[in-house]
Amino acid sequence: MGRLKEAGASEMRPVRRARIAVAAVFAVHGAVTGNFATRIPWIQERLDLSAGQLGLALAFPAIGASVAMPLAGRISHRFGARAALRGLLALWTAWLVMPPLAPGLVWLCGALFVFGATAGTSDVAMNALGVEVENRLGRSIMSGLHGMWSAGALTGSAAGTIAAHAEADARLHLAIAAGVLTVLGAVACHWVLDLRSAPEEHPPPRFALPPRSALIIGAVGFCAVFAEGASLDWSAVYLRDVMDSSPGVAAACTTAFSCTMAGARLIGDAVVSRFGPVRTVRTGGLLATAGGVLVVTAPGAALAIAGFGLIGLGIAVVVPLAFAAAGRSGPAPSQAIAGVATITYTSGLIAPAAMGSIADLTSLTISFCLVTTLTLGLVAGAGVLRTPAETDAADPASHPDPSASRATLP
Repeated sequence: MGRLKEAGASEMRPVRRARIAVAAVFAVHGAVTGNFATRIPWIQERLDLSAGQLGLALAFPAIGASVAMPLAGRISHRFGARAALRGLLALWTAWLVMPPLAPGLVWLCGALFVFGATAGTSDVAMNALGVEVENRLGRSIMSGLHGMWSAGALTGSAAGTIAAHAEADARLHLAIAAGVLTVLGAVACHWVLDLRSAPEEHPPPRFALPPRSALIIGAVGFCAVFAEGASLDWSAVYLRDVMDSSPGVAAACTTAFSCTMAGARLIGDAVVSRFGPVRTVRTGGLLATAGGVLVVTAPGAALAIAGFGLIGLGIAVVVPLAFAAAGRSGPAPSQAIAGVATITYTSGLIAPAAMGSIADLTSLTISFCLVTTLTLGLVAGAGVLRTPAETDAADPASHPDPSASRATLP
């Protein structure tokens, strides 16, 4: 018996090591985003871009990601999951040096298109590996992995804030960050699972529409990412323009929202393990909806900030659970995850513009009424995130009566 336990422990050791490694990969990926975001004002000032020109340029990362993400599965099929992630992550971290070097708007748009393409493909690869580790461990880890991404983004933002406060040249700052993160990413990738396709397995298509299962799961992710993007981009503006808050209070609202998201994701796996994805997302949808109602009805800044905090708390685990559900939804996990990722990236792309357009036609308060409606959609759509264990529990027919089975035996 002791030898059997030892054998089981030795078999799980690489999986546990892979969990730590893929968590580090998520943190590195987030740190790239955090460092870059803090130097956007420097890039805008250097190129003398208007707000409209900057907005156009910042749409290109999402466009690049949406175009390239369907290729991630094919790359993993050809080179193996570990080599694919190592290469794609290195491209993403190293390309951080390029946007501040752009000499003009057109070059910046091109650099950000590639920036988004490498971000999106490495995102799909690391989520596919995260889902595989979760399946082998037999418990939820995806929320924690996305929490590590948020922690990495906050760490990168802190480093970028220090560099910006010191008035460091963004070309130097981002070059140093790219070098450090490329090395850290390569080290982490050495320990992830080395999954390889069977020789007889056909490679996934270069470009294909997301499978139907991914469309349904992606719709749930769409609602959450729309609320996340709207809150991140517009919460400070809402506090300033609607609540008449000071710039410091308005900025603190966005920071509070980000911290709530990161904290909820880091503890989300324990909640999901206790209550299951469906109950967790339905409860989260109710919390986020209550937060949206509080935002649009709040008489003052304190209650509005509390409302944004509830939105962040309620939507935090939805996207990790959507990726996990996509990975379980069919025979081609990478293709399903790419489909869900494409839908969620699209949501993040259109959310800021949609919020601004509605605000121009009506008011920013009405814009957040839309956010509140979408968070309510999480309550209705949570069932598509059901795990096999929850499906079996909900369907007694999937558990035949043992006595009946024995009665048929000779």
